[in-house]
Amino acid sequence: MRTAIKIAVLCGGPSPERGISLNSARSACDHIESENIEIVPIYFDLHKRPYLISRGQLYSNTPSDFDFKLRGTAKVLSNAAFAKIMRGVDAAFPVMHGQFGEDGGIQSVLEKIGSPYVGTPASACKMCFDKHTSSQFMQKHGIATIPIMLIKRGQKGIAKVIRSFFSENRLKQAVVKPSLGGSSIGVNVVDSPREAEESANKLIYDSGYQRVVVEEYCRGTEFTSILLENRRGRPVCLMPVEINVDYSQGQIFDFRKKYLPSHRVRYHCPARFSDRLTARIQEQAEKIFALFGMHDFARLDGWVLRDGRLIFSDLNTVSGMEQNSFLFLQAAQLGMSHRDVLLQVLKSCFRRYGMPFPETKPASAASRKRMRVNVIFGGATAERQVSLMSGTNVWLKLRNSRKYEPHPYMLDLHGKVWRLPYYATLNHTVDEITEVCRGARKIEKRTAKMRAQVLRRLELSAREASEKPFLPKRISLAAFLREGKLIFNAFHGGFGENGEFQALCERSGITFNGSGSAAARLGMDKFETGRLISRRRFPGVRSARKRLVEIAEVRRRMRAGARRWWSELCRELGTELLMVKPNDDGCSAGIVRLGAARDLEDYVKFLLARAVQIEPGAITGQCEIIEMPAQLPRALLFEEFIKTDRIAVEGHKLVWKKVSDLVEVTVGVMGRKGELKAFNPSITVSRSYFLSVEEKFQGGTGLNITPPPKRFVSKEHLATVKRRIERVANAMGLEGYARIDSFINIKNGDLIIIEANTLPALTPSTVIFHQALAEDPRVDAVSFTGSTATGRTVMTAAAATIKKVFLELGGKSAFLVLDDADLGAACAAAARTVTTHAGQGCALTTRLVVPRERYTDAVDA
Repeated sequence: MRTAIKIAVLCGGPSPERGISLNSARSACDHIESENIEIVPIYFDLHKRPYLISRGQLYSNTPSDFDFKLRGTAKVLSNAAFAKIMRGVDAAFPVMHGQFGEDGGIQSVLEKIGSPYVGTPASACKMCFDKHTSSQFMQKHGIATIPIMLIKRGQKGIAKVIRSFFSENRLKQAVVKPSLGGSSIGVNVVDSPREAEESANKLIYDSGYQRVVVEEYCRGTEFTSILLENRRGRPVCLMPVEINVDYSQGQIFDFRKKYLPSHRVRYHCPARFSDRLTARIQEQAEKIFALFGMHDFARLDGWVLRDGRLIFSDLNTVSGMEQNSFLFLQAAQLGMSHRDVLLQVLKSCFRRYGMPFPETKPASAASRKRMRVNVIFGGATAERQVSLMSGTNVWLKLRNSRKYEPHPYMLDLHGKVWRLPYYATLNHTVDEITEVCRGARKIEKRTAKMRAQVLRRLELSAREASEKPFLPKRISLAAFLREGKLIFNAFHGGFGENGEFQALCERSGITFNGSGSAAARLGMDKFETGRLISRRRFPGVRSARKRLVEIAEVRRRMRAGARRWWSELCRELGTELLMVKPNDDGCSAGIVRLGAARDLEDYVKFLLARAVQIEPGAITGQCEIIEMPAQLPRALLFEEFIKTDRIAVEGHKLVWKKVSDLVEVTVGVMGRKGELKAFNPSITVSRSYFLSVEEKFQGGTGLNITPPPKRFVSKEHLATVKRRIERVANAMGLEGYARIDSFINIKNGDLIIIEANTLPALTPSTVIFHQALAEDPRVDAVSFTGSTATGRTVMTAAAATIKKVFLELGGKSAFLVLDDADLGAACAAAARTVTTHAGQGCALTTRLVVPRERYTDAVDA
């Protein structure tokens, strides 16, 4: 039996979903890697060129975070070098979505090399990926589909063909999307043949797609189903997930709804279908999996239409693997952890290639006794979904710890705490988890029956489904505080971040993460934070100019007229534009740039009407949805709007347009109270005037440049920024870890402080991870002697912090000791030289070759 294996995780690629690929790669690495499974991450850029990257780079929010660095910090792998790496690993695990990852592209490359890989063969991938081809193939084999037509680039007379398609199928609405694309990007709902033609032309001639389909707009209930292969290579469909989206305005299950938790979509697992309908879905899904020749795992999306028809619309040969993706959500209902299901997929691959798979244990299994830590998240704030993402990520990360044993808890909207089983923790929103917890006992009998059926067909051992499901338990907050002496607070905004929860923990003698109650209270009050900074008069540091207005005063001023008030605010703050935000909430809810008095009037109307969101375009220049605070804030904070340089990443190039020499940065700090040290700042790049919720927290969306490039921000000014941030953080009494947002002047290192976050988000790709991974104060330089491939990895990892690197690539010479040599002198000389230059040099004697009969004497010497 083999004891160790090496897996290459392949991510990135040219698809618009390449950011999601990074999330999948990160998740796969986090849960697969162990003492006897080594992960080799390889990233493909927009041009399908492979790079050997570091694990740290997987924690970038998007490929753009490091795309522009690749030219200077890493070498593209030649075809021969890539093939050599693939032949040196036991199997490849492609986690690329869309083009090149699911269309058979990377699979064809691996097949030519002769490298075993996870997933469906190239020919089957190609057929599944093309929506028109797969639909025609299913029709041919008696599987129901919806009406669909194909439009090709350069095709003549498409207007007439589309009109005929609408007429023949009596369509009032249709969906236009790439035939060769993923399931989230480029999907448009149209209400007429004319709109369909316009959308098709836009996809072909603006976005560059070669083939576009027009299909019936489905009305009914959407679902998705995960399939795994059992020990005999037979597909088994898990419990399908029912997807509820508000389709009343022609909405679709788009990229934002799929990857950013919100109230706009609800998932139910198992689906609320009848047992008979569920069995039909499972049977049909397994038939399609076998018919197309899929392998190891897949995700099939479909609809139960209003007229009772069951159809499958999207065949995904590489399921997404984010921390609460459908793959993990459905597997968790069976009692499978993230690691369990990923190992099951790998075992299926190894069986197919006739390769033995080693016995594996997580790193945490090596520790007999671990310290219990209760991870709590949720609450009733507008940022509760971000809290859920943070808390779930912390819980999953700590599960691999040798020291800590994490247990997930959630505070619901009504102030009750739920002790959560594994499967409930993976639901997408706090509201959804609350619903699952309340209804768990009612549906447990049915769920247990379905669970037993699927487990029996999967033929899993008890070790392969290691998380035994249990019913959620509701307790009071006081009871939760009695359940342990160590708490990880993953709340965001409100009660969990404003010092109230911290004070409860302090009175109960409980150890918790982050700042104490006084510093947390100060950090949440943005106006008082600004006043503290102004009073301290730190050289080169000021607060953004602010005006605090109580809600009662807001109402009064609006009755008197928005135009006059707008003029007064702009004059007082010395600005032409304004930023407005709740003073005592988190860092995302209700933050808007105002361009005119009308915007001020509209914003206040939305706020007082308790709007959940402000739709794009409702405020001048607003291009993203704005999440509004869950409760009416006590006061609004108006700030000067600060113009910054415009920064973007185009391909592998960083484009920097000078405007004011100011850039927005976020800086993590860590350490004991009074001794906090700053990480290297991250430049935050937004599509609009400020970072949206997606850009801050949704993996694959935001862009953070860590650290700032030397050619724009000098080493000296960077050091100045860090010292000044440390002064601010220590003056506020922060401790543990925190994040300070500010503007910096790249010419002199001066700061304009925006706010401090005493509990920064710890979502899977949050910026504080980038910063921590990009620097290690204990390491000033790296020296290495060995293979070229490993040298590339060392250089890539060191480049993030611009560490000195000494590489001798090609191996070391051995110290050859002949049989007539003075063995004692030889061994003493070898011992001295290996301490030179950390033992890294081609002539340094880390290897001795001695006569066999003198081996014992050499060891003893």
